[in-house]
Amino acid sequence: MILFDFEIGSSVMPTIIAPLRQRPAWNALAAHRKSISGTTMKKLFADDPARGQRLTVEAAGVYLDYSKNRVTDETIRLLLQLAGESGLRERIDAMFRGEKINVSENRSVLHVALRAPKGATILHDGRNVVPDVHEVLDKMAAFAGRIRSGDWKGHTGKRIRNVVNVGIGGSDLGPVMAYEALRFYTERAMTFRFVSNVDGTDFAEAVHGLDAAETLFIISSKTFTTLETMTNAHTARAWSLAGLGGDAKAVAKHFVAVSTNAAKVSEFGIDTANMFGFWDWVGGRYSMDSAIGLSTMIAVGPDRFREMLAGFHEMDEHFRTAPFERNLPVLMGLLSVWYNDFWDAQTVAVLPYEQYLKRFPAYLQQLTMESNGKHVTLGGQRVDYDTGAIYWGEPGTNGQHSFYQLIHQGTRLIPCDFIGFAKTLNPLGAHHDILMSNVFAQAEALAFGKTPDEVKAEGTPDWLVPHRVFEGNRPSNVLLLDKLTPAALGRLVSLYEMVVFTQGTVWSIDSFDQWGVELGKVLAQRIIPELSSATEPALAHDSSTNALIRRYRQHR
Repeated sequence: MILFDFEIGSSVMPTIIAPLRQRPAWNALAAHRKSISGTTMKKLFADDPARGQRLTVEAAGVYLDYSKNRVTDETIRLLLQLAGESGLRERIDAMFRGEKINVSENRSVLHVALRAPKGATILHDGRNVVPDVHEVLDKMAAFAGRIRSGDWKGHTGKRIRNVVNVGIGGSDLGPVMAYEALRFYTERAMTFRFVSNVDGTDFAEAVHGLDAAETLFIISSKTFTTLETMTNAHTARAWSLAGLGGDAKAVAKHFVAVSTNAAKVSEFGIDTANMFGFWDWVGGRYSMDSAIGLSTMIAVGPDRFREMLAGFHEMDEHFRTAPFERNLPVLMGLLSVWYNDFWDAQTVAVLPYEQYLKRFPAYLQQLTMESNGKHVTLGGQRVDYDTGAIYWGEPGTNGQHSFYQLIHQGTRLIPCDFIGFAKTLNPLGAHHDILMSNVFAQAEALAFGKTPDEVKAEGTPDWLVPHRVFEGNRPSNVLLLDKLTPAALGRLVSLYEMVVFTQGTVWSIDSFDQWGVELGKVLAQRIIPELSSATEPALAHDSSTNALIRRYRQHR
C-alpha cells in the first residue's frame, strides 16, 4: 500500500492507497467493461439525443466534447470513483504544496510555480519560490528586449539576427514546439534554429548560411555536462570563433547559457551575468516556460511569453480547483486509463488541425512517455497492469492521407484527440471551413462508421461491400479553442501535463523521474573510446555489440 500525507486543518493525516487491482472501482470497471462491450455509440446516441451536448466541459478557454467515447454515465461514475480511491485530490494538493512527490529523486514537482503570477505563494522547503521565478523572468525579459531592439551587439558591432538554441530532450522539444506553434507572433526579421542531435548533420544544417557575427547561441544544459548538448556547444564555439577571427573574447558576445553550473559556464567563456538559471524541482520535459524558453521569449517578445504563462496558470488553477466531474485534465486522464487498461488500447493519436502545431505531437511524446513509461510503483513494486500509452500524431489533414486508414479500418483500437480552432490566424478563402469540416467529419466517421446495408444502398457490388464497411465505435475527444494564441498554447500544454499527472496517480507511478534514459547513455560513454581508439581495443560486450563495433571501425 502507498501512504500520502495531506493536511486537514492543522493536522497531517495519512491516506492509505490500496494497490490498483484491489481498489473497488478498478474491479467494478472490469466488470462494467464486459457488460458494455457490445454497446455501440450509435445506440448510446440514439438512446440519449442530448448526449452530444451533455458530455461536454468548457473551462479555461477549452471546450471538450467527450461524447464520442465508449462510455456511459456509469463508466464516468466509476472512473471518478477510481480517481478518489487513487488519492488524486490529495496528490494534487501535495504537488501544489511543494511536497516531494517525485519519490525516487526526493524532489518537489513545481512546474506550476513557473507560471504563477507575482504575489502568489508556492513553497519549496518553506521558501516561497515565486519571487525567484519572476526574478529570472525579468532578467530574461531584459535580455530578450536588448536582442530584439538591437542594443545587444556582437563582437564585431553587428546586431544579432540569428538565434540558435542548443539543447536536447526538454531543452529542445519545448522550445522547438513553441517556436513553431507561435511562429505567427515571432519577430520575422530574425532567424531561429535549433540543434539537438549529436549527429553532426543537425549542427551543419542549423548554421548553414548564417553569419557568425550576427549569430547568438543559447546553450541549454542544467549541469553543462550533457554529452550531446556540450558536444554541439563546443562545435558551435569553434564555428563561431572561426568566423570571428579566433578571439576567445568573442564567446561572451555570442553565447549565453541556461544552466545552474556557473563554474562550467565561465570555463566555456560565457559571462555568468548572461546565465539564466532554473531549479531541480523543474523536470526537463516540464521546463519550456522556464529559462529554457529563452529562445521563445526572444522570438515572440516578453509580453507574448507572459501571455503564454497566463494560459498555463489558468489551466493549472482549473485542474487544482474544479470538481473532477467538470475537470478537463481529470476526465481526459481517466478516459485514457479506461482505454489503456480495460480495452487494451496501446496508443493515443493526437491530431491537431492547425499547421502551427505540427511539432505538438512530438512534444507530447516526451511529456507522456518519459513521464509514465514506468514498470514499478511509487513503492518499487512491479506493476501488474499497463501504464503509459504510446502517443503519436501529425497535423490534419495530412494524416488523413497516410495513417487514418489504420484508425478507421485497422484491427487496433486507437483513441484520438482532435484539436481544432474556431478562428484561423491566416484567413484564406474557404481553407479554414474545409479544415474544420474534416475535424468534425473524422470524429463522426470514427464513432458511427458505415454499415454493410448503407454501403449496399450506394450501389456497391456485393464483392466490394466488405472493403468499404466502416465498423465505427472508435473513440475520440474533440478539443475546440477560439484561436491559437500564446495563452491558448499555454492552456493546451498544461492540459496535457495534468492529464499525465492524473494517469500517473491512478497507476501509482512516479511521473517525474526518468531513469530509463540513463543506461544507454552510460554504455555509450564506454563505447566512444572503443570506436575512436588508434589501436584495436579489447572488447567485452556481447557478441553482437562487439561485432558491430569492429565492423564500424573497419569502415569509418
